[in-house]
Amino acid sequence: MEKIAFFDARSYDRTYFDALAPKAGLELLYLENKLTPQTAVLAGGCAGVCAFVNDELGVETLSRLAEQGVRCAALRCAGYNNVDLAAAQRLGIRVFRVPAYSPASVAEHAVALLLTLTRQTHRAFTRTRERNFSLEGLVGTDLEGKSVGVVGTGRVGMKFAQIMRGFGAHVLAYDPVPQWGAGLEYVRLDELIRRSDVISLHCPLTPATFHMLSRASFHRMRPGVILINTSRGALIDSEALLDNVKSGKVGAAGLDVYEEEADVFYEDVSSKVMRDDTLNLLLSQPNVLVTGHQAFLTREALKAIAEATTENLRKFFAGERVENEVSLEPAGV
Repeated sequence: MEKIAFFDARSYDRTYFDALAPKAGLELLYLENKLTPQTAVLAGGCAGVCAFVNDELGVETLSRLAEQGVRCAALRCAGYNNVDLAAAQRLGIRVFRVPAYSPASVAEHAVALLLTLTRQTHRAFTRTRERNFSLEGLVGTDLEGKSVGVVGTGRVGMKFAQIMRGFGAHVLAYDPVPQWGAGLEYVRLDELIRRSDVISLHCPLTPATFHMLSRASFHRMRPGVILINTSRGALIDSEALLDNVKSGKVGAAGLDVYEEEADVFYEDVSSKVMRDDTLNLLLSQPNVLVTGHQAFLTREALKAIAEATTENLRKFFAGERVENEVSLEPAGV
């Protein structure tokens, strides 16, 4: 049995990994700690680590893991912007990911955020629990006939686009590698930004996509545009977003991710002082909806993540080719 240090472990992870790990020849050491340079010592005696989106796999962490004999890092997520791939290669640590666990789970969560904002259901829920059935201030908007811009048309983006077409929306798409024949109108990113009533982000975070929605981008958007982000927080300049929400340029924003989420998301900080003023102010706005990076959190997705992660590790230790190994070439959008 190969021993794996499983960082940032949650009860919903164990439900699925416990059933699969023994069959893959794995012994999992569950750790509630996030993986950082300081906690890397907890992987002592392990052949690999299993990490999640907010774990730190920079050069310092990887160096300490390598010193302890760790040979691989299995990410139980699609994104890998938190990994220094050059350092991993130099240190001999192989990196794997789960490129597509359940496109429907993330796409449907993006739709849930969008529908909540367009129909004010979050505000209506709060009112009716207090026996207030007034409809004042709850006027919504139809999605039918609107222009919905989808940035990134991989599996998740394509699923979201399909759902939007089902609502009768006109879908605009941007991707450096278009899927011609999918029935989408592909345009340049700046044109998508100018023409869209709704913009939904479905792309990885790379140096090329960092702050792809910048202050200049907001200036080109339609008044009242709705933004949805279920990918990575740093795709959007958070301070620019806040300023444009306050000015009214952005009509609403649904965020499942946030630029500086690492110390907050997946934790209960309800009794602590929130020092992130930008996040505090975004949370205070009635037209901003924030969820804690939960778009992946469905039974189907959790099962698929566990299956893919354990299979990646099984293949590695068996000396087989791992199709989901991460290369040094960044994915661009």
